[in-house]
Amino acid sequence: MIYLETGSTDPYFNLAFEEYVFEKLDRSRSYFILWQNENTIVVGRHQNTYEEINQQYVEEHGIRVVRRLSGGGAVYHDSGNLNYTFIVDKDAAPDFNFAVFTVPVIKTLEQIGVKAEFTGRNDLTIDGKKFSGNAQYVRHGRILHHGCIMLDSNIEVVSNALRVKEAKFQSKGVKSVRSRVTTINAHAPRPVTMEEFKRLLKGYILQAEGLEPMELTPEQLAEVRRLRDAKYATWEWNYGASPAYDMRREQRFDAGTVTVHLQAEAGRIKAVKIYGDFFGSGELSELEAALVGLPLDDNLEEALERLNVGWYIQGLTARDLAGLLKG
Repeated sequence: MIYLETGSTDPYFNLAFEEYVFEKLDRSRSYFILWQNENTIVVGRHQNTYEEINQQYVEEHGIRVVRRLSGGGAVYHDSGNLNYTFIVDKDAAPDFNFAVFTVPVIKTLEQIGVKAEFTGRNDLTIDGKKFSGNAQYVRHGRILHHGCIMLDSNIEVVSNALRVKEAKFQSKGVKSVRSRVTTINAHAPRPVTMEEFKRLLKGYILQAEGLEPMELTPEQLAEVRRLRDAKYATWEWNYGASPAYDMRREQRFDAGTVTVHLQAEAGRIKAVKIYGDFFGSGELSELEAALVGLPLDDNLEEALERLNVGWYIQGLTARDLAGLLKG
């Protein structure tokens, strides 16, 4: 397994770096990347950014906002947060099997006397509180799995910067971000520095998989910077225009929270945009385009069965989506 570090705390560069490794480097090899962002909110691929963040707080505190390739929910990164990425063949794990990639984190924490467990769809928790979220992007027969690890993050900023939907609180039986999240050092027998934690995590991967250090060439880094500027640092990618809509419908499923912005005319879908913290393999724009023109009647579920809804929104059925669209 090849090991890389981005050498940057710029979130636009780091996500461009991650995509470059996934898309451009030798696909016969596996990769492990460690990286950190400075004061950033990272939103999921399918989320409506304006609905996920406290825009005024973000602007007042100089917090950058960037969209990642993978689905899932918004997370906050700062210097107390370590991010890791695995890029491997799909054969290494079934689609959206998150647990296998979190084992190194759990085993590393055992070394410092902290018991953690994988829970829910994609979380790592300590005493029932989340300290790590994970997400995946699947393409080319490859999996990009990344996770954020809150070693010593500022919980107050996390709770103020993110606007988490009430449905998510209700589903987890908690009332605030602050009561739901924690950091590793809040539970460790002694404070652990970022460098020590990185060393222990790298050591576990080295023992389990073997690591071959690598650095990108100046030419490759120039390509990463071009991708940064053309995509990840742009308003179009990170926010994007939200289309006009007549109806907004939202529901919490096992697959995640799904929100639809819908325009209808003469009982048929005229335009639709789907948002959420779900995961999926297909390009969501394909599903949205296929929905246009469908009648919002009793035959909608049957029509949706032909569209392979679960490919685009992992775990969602045609019946689920039909019920949401019809309200």
